Amino acid sequence: MSKIKLSKEFIRNTVKLALNEDLYPSGDITSGLIKNDKIVTVKLLSNQNAIIGGLLFAKQAFALIDSKIKFIIKKKDGSKIKKGSLVALIKGNAKNILIAERVALNFLSHISGIATKTNAFVKLAGNKTKICCTRKTIPNLRVIQKYAVKLGGGTNHRFNLSDEYLIKDNHIASSDLRSLVTKAIKNKKGRKITVEVDNLNQLKSIKGLKFNTVLFDNMSIKSLKKGVKISNKYYETEASGNISLKTIKSVASTGVNRISVGSITHSAPAVDLKLEI
Repeated sequence: MSKIKLSKEFIRNTVKLALNEDLYPSGDITSGLIKNDKIVTVKLLSNQNAIIGGLLFAKQAFALIDSKIKFIIKKKDGSKIKKGSLVALIKGNAKNILIAERVALNFLSHISGIATKTNAFVKLAGNKTKICCTRKTIPNLRVIQKYAVKLGGGTNHRFNLSDEYLIKDNHIASSDLRSLVTKAIKNKKGRKITVEVDNLNQLKSIKGLKFNTVLFDNMSIKSLKKGVKISNKYYETEASGNISLKTIKSVASTGVNRISVGSITHSAPAVDLKLEI
């Protein structure tokens, strides 16, 4: 998988775009009503238990508005925080802090939300099964969302369509399964090959071919157990399809190596954070 790089330049450019979205074309006209240069100390607090993430994005938001603002991190990205936890202290011009506030909180709440939801799945799945994200991400935010998954203890699946072969149901419907797998093996050039199956007959038809992973999609627990047993000597195993916090334990109990969960990126609720003067 392509490496996720959160360089200083990437963070700066990403935050700059977010601030431009919030301030174009006339800036913060409401905060502009404040005419004094009052210096304040603001607490960044959590209103819930969570895994915190996105602090460097928040810090950059304030720095781009006012380089004199001090953003003092009290909890590192990936830390477990409790309701009422002090996450950071922000010291500087009150008006400028207010201008950057929402963009900073948006990054924090979104990244923390994904990390927190991922961690809930990780804890239920246990130590033997990895929780993976998917490509079900917000366009242009994939790097950030996959970073958040890692903060929550999850594992990143392929970053984009070039990273590995993933032969899915619609590919199979448009061609022949065994033929597709054979072509992928011939052209793999060091890339991994994952093959999705939704029944055991499909698995049996490709058993013995030299690919990496079998992805069991929307299969019953009974069939999944059988599939894992058949595959264990030959392939890494993965399960997917409508995985929830209610079903994750039973899916993990089948012995699959990893479980991919789209909801950890596309449906994670934001973590409730606030600034308090």
